[in-house]
Amino acid sequence: MTIPSEMQALLLVGDGYTRTPSGSVLEAMEPYIEPGSIAVPAPGPSQVLIKVSLASINPSDVAFIKGQYGQPRAKGQPAGFEGVGTVVAGGDEPYPKSLIGKRVAFATGVTNWGSWAQYAVAETAVCIPLLDTVRDEDGAAMIVNPLTAIAMFEIVRQEGEKAFVMTAGASQLCKLIIGLAGEAGFRSIVTVRRDDQTALLKELGAAHVLNEKAPDFKAALRQVMKEEQPRIFLDAVTGPLASIIFDVMPKRSRWIIYGRLDTDATIIREPGQLIFQHKHIEGFWLSEWMRQFKDRRGLAILEAQKRFSDGRWSTDVTAVVPLAEAMARLPAELAKPNGKVFIRP
Repeated sequence: MTIPSEMQALLLVGDGYTRTPSGSVLEAMEPYIEPGSIAVPAPGPSQVLIKVSLASINPSDVAFIKGQYGQPRAKGQPAGFEGVGTVVAGGDEPYPKSLIGKRVAFATGVTNWGSWAQYAVAETAVCIPLLDTVRDEDGAAMIVNPLTAIAMFEIVRQEGEKAFVMTAGASQLCKLIIGLAGEAGFRSIVTVRRDDQTALLKELGAAHVLNEKAPDFKAALRQVMKEEQPRIFLDAVTGPLASIIFDVMPKRSRWIIYGRLDTDATIIREPGQLIFQHKHIEGFWLSEWMRQFKDRRGLAILEAQKRFSDGRWSTDVTAVVPLAEAMARLPAELAKPNGKVFIRP
């Protein structure tokens, strides 16, 4: 196919990090993103050029464009960490060339050309050739959430306790973990912010769904902790909610932080628990897991594709927004609960 010299993309407005964090809600596009025309990038020796079919939007994308992610922005670069598309060109090495013509799920990373564009560059190491039975919507969301779900549930398995806790229970990631846990006989305890999310999560297999906004939340939490004795806490929220949960967890508990949806201060209510109860606080970053556990990555990718193919997993879709309409529509679509939003170039 003929590759154009120019493409349309959603470009970063800011450089580096912000000095004024503004939370996890994308209130408007204009302070962070602008539409523009930019040269189609050329892939390096170990890279491929992908004609993007669908790009996903994750909480990490919002944090990044707002300058609140763990790595800096580069002004004028297309945004977007993840997507699906067809490889149209490859670098000089043999493997990139072998991918030409194949449909792949891909991750761009913050140093490459983002997925919110008509074309994107990605390292072949983070490109996944997809089975025909995987939908584009699942392929575009194949890496960040599914691989994180498999990796973090592996931590739960290794700990040996049958119960574990998660915040942001209605998120796509937590839904995937709830399914994994239910199949394996583990009991997930999740927090939500609305009662209307409870029935769906129970149907998916959650053992306990607690509304953090309910008047009796703290009492209900204490009762569940007493009954279930969970020692793994997978946290996307931090802030006061996480502080409350960690405080009432049993000895030898591990608080694993992988997001910061709440920018309020996160307080360790009783630091002595870290000394005398052997509690631990740590972080999880999928990029680091993929580098550290290369031997497990292939099996995790195959497992995710099988689950999407046979229907055990499915990506809940809130909206598919054309690239030309993204500036006007994305904030409102992202404000809707329970599903993912995609950009179609």
